[in-house]
Formats: sequence, structure tokens, C-alpha cells
Amino acid sequence: MMRSPKPAPDEDIHHRIAVGTAGRRKGTVNRAWLVVSDSGRSYHEEVGKYSIMRRTGLPGRDLRVLDPLLSYPSTILGRERAIVINLEHIKAIITATEVLVPNSKDPMVAPFVQDLQSRVFSSYGAPQQEAGEGSDIDGDAMGKASPYSPSLPVNGVASRHGVDASKQNGSPVSGLPEGSPELGLDVPVDGRINVVPFEFRALEVCLESACRCLESETLTLEKEAYPALDELTSKISTLNLERVRQIKSRLVALSGRVQKVRDELEHLLDDDMDMAEMYLTDKLTHQRAGESSSRINLENDASEQEDGDDELGVETESSQESLGVLKPNIEELEMLLEAYFVQIDGTLNKLSHTDVPIYSLGMHEVEGVC
Repeated sequence: MMRSPKPAPDEDIHHRIAVGTAGRRKGTVNRAWLVVSDSGRSYHEEVGKYSIMRRTGLPGRDLRVLDPLLSYPSTILGRERAIVINLEHIKAIITATEVLVPNSKDPMVAPFVQDLQSRVFSSYGAPQQEAGEGSDIDGDAMGKASPYSPSLPVNGVASRHGVDASKQNGSPVSGLPEGSPELGLDVPVDGRINVVPFEFRALEVCLESACRCLESETLTLEKEAYPALDELTSKISTLNLERVRQIKSRLVALSGRVQKVRDELEHLLDDDMDMAEMYLTDKLTHQRAGESSSRINLENDASEQEDGDDELGVETESSQESLGVLKPNIEELEMLLEAYFVQIDGTLNKLSHTDVPIYSLGMHEVEGVC
């Protein structure tokens, strides 16, 4: 009987190293991400977890929020170089120059992806657009308007703590369809175009898509609830009771999801530091300015070592201190979040109004049958 020859010691070592390396590579799975750049260009890219971490500066625990196999509640995380979005079916990483979407081929995400691509592409080169194009605001309001004022009442932003959501009918924008607060992004202020940072354009699309989805589910449930209650009122039966129970279960689950999005927006609005952390473009510009200033100072130190060294040192120190702390004006982001807070609060109000007749009538009928 022929016996296969034993591998040489060197060959055996190389074989084991290759197997171990293959096992490690197998554990690191690349995922297809849709990349939408600030220039409007979009493409798919196979990227691994650690590449994303280096690219965005995010820790691994933040990337777990975007894992489609794990269930995480709605979350918006502002980090040093990126914003992590997990709102319902919308999952994305937003940086100052691009948006990374992990589940772009999901049919539920397709409308969001199309909206994101078209919005970024149409806004590319916004500074070259003529002021006042497509704006309904009169001259007086225009001079005082913030970038998001077209989506809000002309007399100012409704406070999230003082809004009667029932009067808003689920939408923060009077005169616009429910569920679609198209926010004006480049509103002329004092004759100049106010260009909104790329990250806020992307964030707006995420918020709009998530709120629109929840509003649509709420309207569908509302249309089913009242006919079911009418049938139960006219005829008490096991079938009608079961139908009301199912609607009640769906309503409770949907209310919890809407409440979570509302709480997340309220948390951001109540924390100035969290909002300031989301000004990625300002931080990137600030960082580049600091690097440029440091380089110039080093060159000056190397070439001017004669007189005035003390004065130069004082100027360099004050320059670095002025560049060391960035405190952006958060009003722009606050108005964006405020608009969608009012909308999601109106959606939650609709659900609570639908729940009252279901509870009062449905539970009464159940007790009557029992």
C-alpha cells in the first residue's frame, strides 16, 4: 500500500501559517457601502470594519448600532469626525465630505438613497445660484431668516416645550403636505447665499425620510382603527374583537418607535454640547486653519531668530489659543432639529388620540363579552 509522503518541516510550517491567516481574514468581512460625496458623486465600495473606523474616527461600538443583524433603538450620535444615524430603517455615517450608507440595496431604503443622491447633487455648487430663486419669503422676513426658516412659520420657530401638537396636525410647516417639511437650505440673508454645511443637508434627508415613514404608518393605522371600532360598536364578535386587539398591539409598538425618535431629538435639542459636536465642516476647517497656522509659525521661528523672539512667542501662543477652542453658533442646527421635533411630536399626538377610543371602547366591549 502506497503511503503519501510526509511534508517537509518547512512546508508544514508554511501550510499552518497560511491556514491561520486565512482564518483571520475570514473573520474580517467586507461590506458594500454606498458612498455619496459632497460633490454629488456616488459609488459602491467594499470596505471592512477597521477601514471604516480609520476613515471616520468612530469606535467599534458605534458601528454596532448600524449592524442590520442587531436591533438598536433610534439613535443620533455626534462624534469628533462623524455623525452616526440610526433612525428606523435609515442607517448612515455622515462626515464633512461624504455619507456612507451600509444597507443601500434594501428596498425600504431605496427612496432615501434616491432622495439623498438628488439632494446632494442638486445642492452641489449652491453658492453660484442666484439669491432669492424659489423663495416665497418677503424682503423683511428674508433679512432675519435663518437657513431653515422657509419650513417654519414666518413669525419664528415654535418652541418644542410650548407647541400644541394638535394644532400642528403632525406637520411643522403650514401650507406644506403632512410628513414633508421641505426645509429651505440656502436662504439669502442680507443679499448673500447662506450655504448650509454638507452634514446638515445629509442629516435633513435622514430625518425627513424617517419622519415621513412613521407618519405614513400612523395614517394607515388611523384609517384601519376607526372602521374597526365602528364594526365592533355595531356588532360585538370574536372576529371584531381580535381585529381591534391587533390594531391596539400595532399602535402600541408604533407609538414606542415614534416616542424614541422624539426623545432622541429632544435630547439633542437640550444639549448644546451635543449639537456643537455635529458641526463637522466647521471643525474640519478649524483644524486645517490650525495646522496652517502652526506651519507658518514654525517657518517664522526658523527664519527669524534675531530680535523680537519674545514678542513672536506671545503672538504664537495667543494665535494657538484662539484656534484651540471652537464654539460654533448652534442656532442653524437647532432650527433644523426643532422643525422635525414638532413634526414627530404631532405624529405621536395623532397616535395618542387614536389610542383613546380604542382603549375606552375596545376594552369596554371586551369586559362586556367576558
